[in-house]
Amino acid sequence: MLRRNLMTALSAALAVPVLTRPGQAQDAGWKPDRPLRVIVTFPPGGVMDISGRLGAELLGQVLGQPVVVENRAGAGGNVGTLAALNAPADGYTILLGSMAILGVNPVLYPRGGVDASKDFIPLGTIGEVANILSVVPRKVKAANLKDFIAEAKQRPLIYGSVGNGSSSHLAAATFLKMAGIEATHVPYRGSAPLVTAMLSGEVDFGFDTTATSTPHIRSGAFRALAASTTRRASALPEVPTMAEAGLPGYDVGLWTGFFVHKDTPAPVVATLRQAMAKGRTAAFEEKLKRAYVDPLAVPETDLVRWTAESAARWQAVSRELGLQAD
Repeated sequence: MLRRNLMTALSAALAVPVLTRPGQAQDAGWKPDRPLRVIVTFPPGGVMDISGRLGAELLGQVLGQPVVVENRAGAGGNVGTLAALNAPADGYTILLGSMAILGVNPVLYPRGGVDASKDFIPLGTIGEVANILSVVPRKVKAANLKDFIAEAKQRPLIYGSVGNGSSSHLAAATFLKMAGIEATHVPYRGSAPLVTAMLSGEVDFGFDTTATSTPHIRSGAFRALAASTTRRASALPEVPTMAEAGLPGYDVGLWTGFFVHKDTPAPVVATLRQAMAKGRTAAFEEKLKRAYVDPLAVPETDLVRWTAESAARWQAVSRELGLQAD
């Protein structure tokens, strides 16, 4: 069901051949005269990929040019990020950035050759994905967050994530620290093996996105206790946020947005930012929700400050938690 839901959302995005060539933007009155490309640092078909494709569709409709999605996964996103950094700074290459790319990767991969928080500037945010704290009912008795914390203090628990340094891992590690509890971490290589481990009872609990968690929560295989974001996930409106459930100050939302090289000319940046703002219609935001992405629109006046503060915050948290790449 998950794959079908995600691929349904994916079909709404652009699917055209990659057409790029070097070029320089004009100094004023810039308008793209050829296809643009968006580099997505995740494999095709997942919720993050769909977020990038829907954003690309938005830009293409406003700019009147095809916007091609190019998937460049690997090294936690550094392969695609480095490809975007090495492309001409002309506005024709856009990076799908995220909390993980800007706020975690500079810590996990200090010798990766790129620090997206310093090397790129934002065009606009797209959306936010919540990780859901879910427990395996036959292994955990607690029906709410407070009882779960109490239970975790009484006996050792094992939790799974979708990989070391992932937003899933960060959400769990932040939760454990704030709740004052300990649990053994088992990293898996993606959502599918994590779900398998939870269904089989290999782990007691885990954090994963609404896209993956929702079907299993609806079926009763998982019991959802809280969402990692400061607002409830639209896919699971009955599930409280961490703050609502009893852990005030908790916020580990995985946001996405478009970025360009920091040396991109100001008129080009202005055109692209205006296009993103213009394309944020109710229909666009509904498409995001259907893909398990909650719309996130940071005003242009706050954009640079907001993304810089988010990156700095999560770099500090990543260092404090001692996160390490595989």
